Parts: sequence; C-alpha cells; structure tokens
Amino acid sequence: MAAEDSIRAQLELTDFDADHRLLDLSGVSLVVFTSIGCASCRRARRELPGMALPVERLCWVDAGDNGGLVERYGVFHLPALFVIRDGQFFGALQARLERASLVSALDAALAGPAEELP
Repeated sequence: MAAEDSIRAQLELTDFDADHRLLDLSGVSLVVFTSIGCASCRRARRELPGMALPVERLCWVDAGDNGGLVERYGVFHLPALFVIRDGQFFGALQARLERASLVSALDAALAGPAEELP
C-alpha cells in the first residue's frame, strides 16, 4: 500500500473478536495496545491515524478491558505495537511514535519471518 495522508481504517478489537478479525484481514494491520490512563497512549491515539504509515489499518486494543490479549501478546508497557500481515504475526515494533521511526520498524518487522498469531 502506498503511504497516504492518513490511515482511514480503524478497528477496536477485544478478547472476543481479535483472533477471528485479524485472521480474516488482508494487508498490513498495526495492532496498538493502549490504556485510558496512559499519556503516551493518548498521544498514540491522537497522532497515529494522521501519520502516512504503510499500513491498511490501525487495530486498537484497550489493555485495561482485554487482559487475555495483553497476556497472549506479552504486553509489559504501553503503548505496545504489533504488526500483522494477512493473518500472520510479524512481531512487536520497538519505535518512537514518529513516522520515520515507525516506517523503519515496520519494514524491518515485515522483512523477518512470519509466525502464527499469539
């Protein structure tokens, strides 16, 4: 996908529907775990949708309400970002919340081996 001015597709995932939805989605999804009490998470929610990232969609997970996903993905700090492409898991992103850092981390993650969803 070519980078655009913003990411139009956004989904809210829960413990109950995340696996099914992520397996069915084509293209690259950026799964972002956040919490309402986290200042960096509020910044991520505010800024990520407007970044020209090479992803088809953002998938938001409220870490406070979805402990099963938090445990399975091994989330220890927030916000936590993970890459899924065509139902395959490409790991966590270690990047600053700025476009250049995120694009670099996305490229590196997608160049690695795919795994099954956690």
